[in-house]
Amino acid sequence: MKSIGKFACGMAAVVCLAAHAAWAAQDLNVYGPGGPAPAMKEAAEAFGKQHGIRVEVTAGPTPAWAEQAKQDADVIYSGAENMMSGFASALPGVFELRDARTLYLRPSAILVRPGNPKRIGGFKDLLKPGIKVMAVSGAGQTGLWEDVAGRLGDIETVRAFRANLILPEAGNSAQARKQWTEDQTIDAWLIWNIWQVSNPDLAGVVEIEEPYRIYRDAGVVVTKKGKANPQARAFADFLAAPEGKAIFRKWGWKTD
Repeated sequence: MKSIGKFACGMAAVVCLAAHAAWAAQDLNVYGPGGPAPAMKEAAEAFGKQHGIRVEVTAGPTPAWAEQAKQDADVIYSGAENMMSGFASALPGVFELRDARTLYLRPSAILVRPGNPKRIGGFKDLLKPGIKVMAVSGAGQTGLWEDVAGRLGDIETVRAFRANLILPEAGNSAQARKQWTEDQTIDAWLIWNIWQVSNPDLAGVVEIEEPYRIYRDAGVVVTKKGKANPQARAFADFLAAPEGKAIFRKWGWKTD
C-alpha cells in the first residue's frame, strides 16, 4: 500500500509540474494600433525573454486584425480612451471595458520637414497664411486638430487652422505617412510626438506650446480569453512596472 501511495504521490507531482509547464509556456497574442506599437513590441520582447514565451504583437488599423483578435486575443492595447471604447464595440464580448488600464500619456506635437525650412516654432505658426498642414481624422487622432485649435475657445483660431488644413484628412497614420512622403509641399503634420521618435529620418519635431498642447493615453486590457492565462495579466502588470515604464519613456511617452 505504501508503494502504491508513493506512486500516486509521484504521479500527482508529475501532473502538477506538467500543468505548471503548460501554462508557463503559453504564448500571448496582443493586438492594437500602430502608434504605441514600437514601445509595445519592445516590451513584449523583453517580457517574452524573461518568461520563456513568445508574445506576438499585431499592430495596425483595426479592420486588419479585428476578426483574428476575436478568436485568439489575450491582450488588447489602445492609443486613446475613445479608441479603447471603439475596440469594445468592434470586438463585442472579447473584453470588459471596465477592466482596461491606463498606462502613459503622449503630447500632441508638430512634425516638420528635416531642417525645418519654414521655421515653424509652435502651433501659432501653423495659422499663418500659406502653411500647408496635415492631420489625421481617425484612430487615436480623432478630433485632435480641433481640440488643439479650439483649446482657448477662439473660433478664429479654429478657422485659421482649418484654412491651412489639407482636406480630407488622412484616415490613419499609415495613410498620412505615405502622403507626407509623396507630397513634399506639405509643411507640417499635427500628430503625436511618438511618431517622430519612431521615424526620425522623415521629420523633425516641434513642441506645441502651452496652452495648446493636449495629451492622450495608451491603455491595455486583458481579454476574457486572456484571463485564463496568468501570463496575460503578468504582461499587463509588466507594462506598468518600472521596466515597462522605461521602455515607453524611451519611445517618447510621458511616464511621470
